[in-house]
Amino acid sequence: MTVTFTDVILVTLALLSLLTGLSVVVLSLTWLERKFLGRLQARVGPTRVGPMGLLQPIADAIKLLFKEDVIPGGADKVLFWLAPLLVFVPSFVVWITIPFARDVVIRNLDLGLFFFIAFSVLSIVGLVLAGWSSASKYAILGGFRSAAQLISYEIPLIMTILATVMLAGSMNFIDVVDGQRTVPYAVLMPLGLVIFFISGLAEIGRTPFDIYFAESEVVGGPFVEYSGAHWAVFFLAEYINTFMVAALVALLFLGGWSWPFGDLPSAAAMALFLAKTYLVVLVIFWIRGTYPRLRIDQLMSLSWKVLIPLSFINIILVAVQLFYGWPAWTLTLMSLAVLAVPIYAQIRYQRIPAMERARRYAERGIVQRAKVRS
Repeated sequence: MTVTFTDVILVTLALLSLLTGLSVVVLSLTWLERKFLGRLQARVGPTRVGPMGLLQPIADAIKLLFKEDVIPGGADKVLFWLAPLLVFVPSFVVWITIPFARDVVIRNLDLGLFFFIAFSVLSIVGLVLAGWSSASKYAILGGFRSAAQLISYEIPLIMTILATVMLAGSMNFIDVVDGQRTVPYAVLMPLGLVIFFISGLAEIGRTPFDIYFAESEVVGGPFVEYSGAHWAVFFLAEYINTFMVAALVALLFLGGWSWPFGDLPSAAAMALFLAKTYLVVLVIFWIRGTYPRLRIDQLMSLSWKVLIPLSFINIILVAVQLFYGWPAWTLTLMSLAVLAVPIYAQIRYQRIPAMERARRYAERGIVQRAKVRS
């Protein structure tokens, strides 16, 4: 295949357009989050800069760009400057194959989901390097926390993606969306939707999973020594990843740009996809304004004791339904039945008074210490 100069120019323009579009999306998300959380907390949000505070994100961006960049004296300067790029570049590259509509995609890959999985995990390296190169104890601790958290929650995330691939019979995003023309996978596989959404929140470090840069414990995590434009790169990557998780939920479980009344023109299909994506974004913001931060032990227990076993069960349910050719509604019933178990267990746990739970934990500790001594 011969690559011409025109092809290079077109790809470059497409990438620049994608970067510009994602930057605008980040500005809109920061404004929307402030306004939405303000309404949840009986506030009005930004109102001073521009009508309804619409120019506040631009003012914040200008402030970050002109702030002084400070480098710790013992830091590794090369890795210190490289780490933000290692976090941002993977979150940008995956958008090359994520479609906004059937015909609105830079490169439609047959292994698009595999491409997404392969590149999205590389951001872990940037977070660890950001902490290690800062020569700060708090930053190193935050980097280790980020590695432990992201690796743990990648397992159920990837397993859920594999379940959608099994249902669609393809790793192409467009084929996955086409498989939801009549019934979205959120209806067929509600267990997978819950696992993917929770794992996605943990992957992007949104509340209640913002443990690796918890201000009350490790000041600012791996970003504590960053300032100015380089800190803004981490901030940009976080909101791009937030939009990416919402877009993946819309594509893999909500039917993307498809709806049950036939095909739409490209502009209308893109608008429908963005509407679903922003709806998921609002749910993410709502969770931030509702739930407190988890402890590190609760965070890891949720992944290894709950989500990972459930993700394997979800794979088994999908495999059984496909192998025996059962009706699609049987997969829905099985998913709901499995999903009801952890929900019931959590409700029972919450009904136990806090003092009673403390007494049980104390008794358990006494028994364990007695076993160790014996």
